[in-house]
Amino acid sequence: AVRLVESGGGSVQAGGSLRLSCTVSGATFDDSDVGWYRQAPGNACELVSMIKRDGTTYYTDFVKGRFTISQDNAKNTLYLQMNSLKPEDTAMYYCAADLILTPYGLGTPGGYWGQGTQVTVST
Repeated sequence: AVRLVESGGGSVQAGGSLRLSCTVSGATFDDSDVGWYRQAPGNACELVSMIKRDGTTYYTDFVKGRFTISQDNAKNTLYLQMNSLKPEDTAMYYCAADLILTPYGLGTPGGYWGQGTQVTVST
């Protein structure tokens, strides 16, 4: 079965850094968009960053220049390096994989979510 497991969340002061990891089992990156979403309480889920099937990347404007998405194909792991963190980045972060990812979530019924990892940024 396909499983996505996130790790690396935690509590950090503003300006600090965290690196999130998402290990994917039961599938490869080859035929999927892979990415990171986040959701704060009371807010909509938003796409933070993704790597499309063709290798191109996307970042939401709020994280450009601060976050970097990458993947290690040998380890079948997706990463999100988060630098210069702000309190506004506080959210539950989820990795996802699907044939197509959208700004609002999975694009097809065949996609997968991880369980999430909490990121809390304090002043």
